[in-house]
Amino acid sequence: MNYNKPKLGIIGTVGVPAKYGGFETLAEHLALNLSSEYQTTVYCSATNYARHERVKEWKGIRLVYLPVSANGVQSIIYDIVSMVHALFFMDVMLVLGVSGCLFLPVFKMLAPRKQVVVNVDGLEWRRGKWKGIAKKFLRFSEGIAVRFADEVITDNAAIQQYVREIYGVESRLIEYGADHVEHFEKQPEHHRKYPFLAADYAFKVCRIEPENNIHLVLEAFARHGKMPLVLVGNWENSEYGHDLRKIYLQYSNLYLLDPIYQHDELNMLRSNCALYVHGHSAGGTNPSLVEAMYLGLPVLSFGAVYNRITTQERAIYFETAEDIITALRKLPELDLGQIAHDLKWIADMRYLWSIISKKYAMAFKGIEREVGVPTLESTKQYMPLKSAA
Repeated sequence: MNYNKPKLGIIGTVGVPAKYGGFETLAEHLALNLSSEYQTTVYCSATNYARHERVKEWKGIRLVYLPVSANGVQSIIYDIVSMVHALFFMDVMLVLGVSGCLFLPVFKMLAPRKQVVVNVDGLEWRRGKWKGIAKKFLRFSEGIAVRFADEVITDNAAIQQYVREIYGVESRLIEYGADHVEHFEKQPEHHRKYPFLAADYAFKVCRIEPENNIHLVLEAFARHGKMPLVLVGNWENSEYGHDLRKIYLQYSNLYLLDPIYQHDELNMLRSNCALYVHGHSAGGTNPSLVEAMYLGLPVLSFGAVYNRITTQERAIYFETAEDIITALRKLPELDLGQIAHDLKWIADMRYLWSIISKKYAMAFKGIEREVGVPTLESTKQYMPLKSAA
């Protein structure tokens, strides 16, 4: 490890190596890709790693463990304690999420020259799971983060516009990378375990929450009754998921699977689907959506503005269960190969970790931000003419 490099601290994730979510994957790839420029420390939640997993260094990344959960109410304490440590030991602090940002005024008062970059996430306070005081607190923290950060990162143009209109602040638009996912071919043992692989099927993986519109998707596929749907999620973590599974297990075309922690197996199921279903209605640029795009999958997406921006209006969209049924009936008429091709092209242009890491490095150094977003219309001359099959 080169101790002469500027010290970068990444705060707000469960930790690395990534095995939990989008922010963890972001932290991992930033730390690895920027290793030639920064000596990076990632703050980790000890409660999520077994004692034998708590190494002090991983692939040149320094790891600092805190005995607090990175999620829920404890995330506030987790982030603040991380910031206190970073106050003394880091030159640049990247905060992912706004939970602990009420400490930023103190941080900037004590260390005004240290660079603070905050990714405000997908307007977390708007998510349906937050109510009352929690919702108000997250919105308050968001305002503090935008006001006191040296650079504000937004991951979607719609959130960038929101920050501009509500706070009068021009944020940097930096999305997520997707080129860490790989296509896995089906093997004979997979066919034995998952008989549905023999036919075309739709696939969805997500947290089982109302804002991901699981109820709409299940209702539509159950009523349509033809195309198999494979849906992987944490069904038993909530009454919502438990009740839905109980209702829809009876349908022969629905495969409601528990979480799959073997990445190769999960990517095999996702890679080989005929249609990827994305139901997220909250947040900004969603990692699972850009991953599906990078894999070259045709996407049926909930028509939220965030998703339309991410896919540049090249996916198939729905708002209701009826919309999904109509789309499924029209699938034979659609050029799914062209849809997949367009989405893959967008991902190759925008959602690569080399591009994302470069943009973060510019934010850390305060370099002038890029202007404009490449679109299919403005760059058609660079696109291959043949559609991907």
